[in-house]
Amino acid sequence: MRLEFHQVDAFTDRPFSGNPAIVYRLDSWLSDELMQNIAAEHNLAETAFVVRETEGWRIRWFTPKVEMPLCGHATLAAAHVLFEVFGEPGDGIEFASLSGPLRVIREAGMLALDFPALVPSAVGSTMELERALGVTPIDVLGADKLLVLLESEQAVRDCTPDFAALARLPWQGVIVTAPGDSHDFVSRFFAPAIGIDEDPVTGSAHCSLIPYWSQRLSKSQLRAYQCSARGGELQCRLAGDRVIIAGPSVLVASGTLMVR
Repeated sequence: MRLEFHQVDAFTDRPFSGNPAIVYRLDSWLSDELMQNIAAEHNLAETAFVVRETEGWRIRWFTPKVEMPLCGHATLAAAHVLFEVFGEPGDGIEFASLSGPLRVIREAGMLALDFPALVPSAVGSTMELERALGVTPIDVLGADKLLVLLESEQAVRDCTPDFAALARLPWQGVIVTAPGDSHDFVSRFFAPAIGIDEDPVTGSAHCSLIPYWSQRLSKSQLRAYQCSARGGELQCRLAGDRVIIAGPSVLVASGTLMVR
């Protein structure tokens, strides 16, 4: 069996930055085991699989270790492939997913994700978290991920976690964030428990970051930067119980996987 794949760098307009994702447009679903093995073979943060079902497109995402309920950059990458490689008509695509309907629209030369807002609530710091991050948080909140406020952009950039210790925490992953020097806010995201020590640019983390910073800064439109080694720009806005996360994307590779 020969399976065509495409690699897109998301939240960037140039290759080798942003967050890379593999996309498979399938005629029908493969087994869960095979999709997980394919994701492990590519060994990127996320591999997306999309199938057109009776009522429209369905999307699923896999890290090298597990299937995920929500992923931003690989959804943006999947929409890029459907629009630019397969000529999907119109200005929007709606995906069915484990997290409900997710819409991607063309917007000002970028693609914009319409995702659920996940408002974080206070959970309190723990010694285990502080030891794992190697910093003392100003505040700690939680939604599907732990959100940790640090004092400055430099503190976010300098954060050097103990990944083995982070993996033992009872959270899907940990976001560290702070006010930005030239952006409204910056962040980084660590998720060693699901096979991703550091994710370069994390759309789904902004489901919590946008409502948090929107309230803190009293503004609904925000410019964000995820300051990983690859880095990525995100144009964000809060729209009621939804968040809009926009960014550019670029196709960097296409190929064929041979499955016996």
